[in-house]
Order: sequence, then C-alpha cells, then structure tokens
Amino acid sequence: MSSASTDSLAERFEESRGHLRAVAYRMLGSFSEAEDAVQETWLRLQRSDTSAVENLGGWLTTVTGRICLDLLRSRKARGEEPLETHVPDPLVTSLDTPDPEQQALQADSVGLALLVVLDSLAPSERLAFVLHDLFAVPFEDIAPIVERTPAATRQLASRARRRVQGAPPPQTDLVRQREVVEAFLSAAREGDFEGLLAVLDPNVLLRADAGATDLSRLVRGAHAVASGAIMFQRMAPHVRVVLVNGAIGLLALPDGRPASLMSFTITDTGITELNVLSDEDRLQHLTREA
Repeated sequence: MSSASTDSLAERFEESRGHLRAVAYRMLGSFSEAEDAVQETWLRLQRSDTSAVENLGGWLTTVTGRICLDLLRSRKARGEEPLETHVPDPLVTSLDTPDPEQQALQADSVGLALLVVLDSLAPSERLAFVLHDLFAVPFEDIAPIVERTPAATRQLASRARRRVQGAPPPQTDLVRQREVVEAFLSAAREGDFEGLLAVLDPNVLLRADAGATDLSRLVRGAHAVASGAIMFQRMAPHVRVVLVNGAIGLLALPDGRPASLMSFTITDTGITELNVLSDEDRLQHLTREA
C-alpha cells in the first residue's frame, strides 16, 4: 500500500474513531478496553484489503463489534463476568462543558443504569442489542458476527430489549433531576431520614462498587438505603454536582481528591437506583475532566 493510500485510509479511520469508541464503550463498559478495541480495529484495517468495501464505516463498525464480542467472551471464559456490584466506567463531565470534545461525548452518552443492565446480558445478546438498537446496524450484518441467522440474531436483540425495557423510563429533564438530587443531598447533609425517604422509591437499589475491597455491596429498599445515606453526612460538604453519563450526579472531593461518585436513576416514583463508585484508582482516571 502506498504512503498516499495509507494516509487516506488513516484520515477515513479518524473520521470514524469517535463512533467506534462509542460502540466499544457500550459493548464493554470500560474506556480503556474500548480504546484498545478501537486500536485493534485500526490494526486490522491496515492488514486488510478494503478495495472492494463500499461502506468503510459499516465495515469498521462490524469489525469493532467482533473484537468487543471476543473480549466479552474471553471475560466469561476466565470467570471475569461483572459482579452484581460492578459499576461500569462512568462518563463524568462538569455541568458547563465548554470543551467541544466533552460536549460531543456528553451528547452521545448513554445512561449508566443502561450500561449496568447491558453488563448482565450474554455477549451475543449485548452485541445484537447494541449494534441494532443503539447504532441501527441491520441484523443481516450482525448475523455473521454472532454466527447466527438474521432471524436468530433478531431474537437475541429481542431478549436483550426485554431486559432493558423492564424498568420504568427514567426522568430526562435535567432541571427536575437536579431538584431531586439536591433534595437527596440536603436531607443527607442534615441527617433527615424522613426527607431521604421522601425522594427514594420504596424499592430503590443502591449498588456500591469499592473495587478490590470487601466494601462493595448491594442495598435494597428505601429504609436501608436511607440509613446508609445518613452516613454520607460527613462527605456532603465536599460534594459537587456533575453530569454522569448525561444525568445529574454527585462527586465527592474531600481534600480535593475524588473519593466517590454517585449516579441516580430518577423516575416518577423518585430515585429508583443509585450507582456509587468509590474505587479511588478508577476515579482518578475517570474524573479528570469534571
């Protein structure tokens, strides 16, 4: 391949890089693994004869999907399936994101609660749902990746969709989200148990991911979650409001260092899910732009 051809291919790949990163992030729930998958896609592109490829963007998307599927299957084979308490890498940005790249990421974000559900899917189901439902890839193009017929691939996506759609639709109005989150924060700061119960759905689920420690846990029910949130009181003065995957969240910064990140799923019945990441190693990398 000539230098000019290589340069042209590199330019076309760079045009697709953001899209491919978005696909890989939704497939893997990890920014570092997503970046690795995109880089592997570039290496495969360099090794392939694409002269007969009419839609390079579509070709790159399916190659990235295949790489991600292999990674997910490898996780499963090694017994590294996500634990119930695992919180996928959150996309954290400030409420005012003047950086155009950050604005583009935020506009293209997907809720953290959805990523948690995607983590529970079988690898082939996740691929079929992500590529078809989130990126409009035809089942005919997905089928060869999962080694199924288009009809069977459609069933994979359908099963995944039922899991994803099982919960009430979340509140998308940022103003309303902020009202609820600030009411939660105020009640926690004041040790107001009844105030916490007022903003929590009775069946709220709290998922706490503390990394490689024994502090990770699931807490179910408004009374149990409210009792734990009272302990959040000492951290409350150090909290700032941020965007977590496009939704209002809270970042605790005692001594200026990220200690915990909380994301909320809010519906008409209140806060239905809280995902808390307190793995300091991951937080250091994930909150640099916030």
